[in-house]
Amino acid sequence: MDCRPKCAACCIAPSISSPIPGMPDGKPAGVRCIQLTADDRCSLFGDPRRPAVCRSLAPSDAMCGTGRQAALAWLDALEAATRPMPANHAGTAPPAS
Repeated sequence: MDCRPKCAACCIAPSISSPIPGMPDGKPAGVRCIQLTADDRCSLFGDPRRPAVCRSLAPSDAMCGTGRQAALAWLDALEAATRPMPANHAGTAPPAS
């Protein structure tokens, strides 16, 4: 499967913890990657500076669904499911005193 033109959901929805040229601290979830061009293509595609997480992500029927909105929803759900729990989350033990 090839990327759909003008989608870029995988460059917007997920957080990226590794540095990206122009985004040295990575990219928060829901923020457009600075490396997206005006026509929603990755300017780092094929470039060794492209983060490993980006290189490893490939379009699929499951992820991309029927279009951009479906892809954003799927990736948002994946982001939420893999987000680390805060240390003070109700399901964790209280700190030792």
